[in-house]
Amino acid sequence: MSSAREIVRIAAKGDGVTENGEHFARAVPGDLIETDATLSRGPHHIDPVCRHFGICGGCQLQHGDDTVLRRFVRERVVNAAEGQGLKIGELLDEHLSPTHSRRRAGLHALRVKDGAVLGFKEAGAHRLVNLSECPVLAPQLVDLIDPLREFVANHGPKGNVDLALTQCDQGIDLGLTHFPLEGLAAIEAALDFAQTHGLARLTVDQGYGAEIQWEPEPATVTLSALPVSLPPGAFLQATPDAEARMIADAAEWLGGARIVADLFSGLGTFAFALARAGKGDRKVLAAEADQAAHLACKAATARTGGSVIALHRDLFRNPLQASELGRFDAALLDPPRAGAKAQIAQIAASSLSRVVYVSCNPSSWARDGAVLAEAGFKLKRLRPVGQFRWSTHVELASLFER
Repeated sequence: MSSAREIVRIAAKGDGVTENGEHFARAVPGDLIETDATLSRGPHHIDPVCRHFGICGGCQLQHGDDTVLRRFVRERVVNAAEGQGLKIGELLDEHLSPTHSRRRAGLHALRVKDGAVLGFKEAGAHRLVNLSECPVLAPQLVDLIDPLREFVANHGPKGNVDLALTQCDQGIDLGLTHFPLEGLAAIEAALDFAQTHGLARLTVDQGYGAEIQWEPEPATVTLSALPVSLPPGAFLQATPDAEARMIADAAEWLGGARIVADLFSGLGTFAFALARAGKGDRKVLAAEADQAAHLACKAATARTGGSVIALHRDLFRNPLQASELGRFDAALLDPPRAGAKAQIAQIAASSLSRVVYVSCNPSSWARDGAVLAEAGFKLKRLRPVGQFRWSTHVELASLFER
């Protein structure tokens, strides 16, 4: 006679998995799958905190407690490392971002007959979830959901609209895409909306790139006590707490390194922090391909006393060569999801002995890590990071040394 099967782990996309590999949606370790295929909750299965869970594609794991979330984040990173044969020296505690901590979000909206729907897309579908709450977003972003829905209902086009919201020093930076402002009334309504809701900036992309409609003062984001210009659509770490955790790890791991290369540096999130941690005795090269981000970083370097030098360079097509890397004591990488295949090859061939690798994709990170390992590096420290709470998206910070 068959017996109940226990869920032992969570798969990469969020399903619960039994010992023999069967997948069950919305199951967590400790749950039991009875003989009639019904689910009996285990000690770590909890009630989701959001009414949209199960439909909204933004979260996959709200039915698991923090023990489940930490284990999932840890196993995603460890399994990626082990899959490439990487031996982990010290596995540090997982970092989980708290609720209401996301400072940026990409939402979608559509005008309908009786108003508008606005929110994230449904899981596995193109339909929109009409958000009435969101426990992952910062309260300032949530407060704009209803006003934005009304604005789209009154002035939006017939098709889908993309909305990018980012918290910056001056308030909320709102970017509208596929949103033609047709006629004086629509333009005035957009400006009234920006003023009424105290937006830091409003940009509209009508097919020719983001055009600034409202910006009372230059939008900035403070990075390590330094205000840095925030270009429309620029990348920021999703939560300040995860950013601070990864910065602290990088600063500790790079120790007394005097000359550091920050590769894929963006606005300078790590570069300015590492320079500050060096207390004037460290030079940091911030190399970035995106021109707007590079120029924002470069403008801010003038206030660092020369401790940060900005370089505009496409590290995918033109990575720093092994001979160039030999001038540095250490390097930090924070590449896009694709990883840093070309740059890692040059690091492996260089004389560098210390590399901090921050990643938003455990798979590409592990692939790159295997190249470093073959060149004599060892994975000394590894920190899993659950920056996107209740999501299957996992990040990490790591230290390689040889």
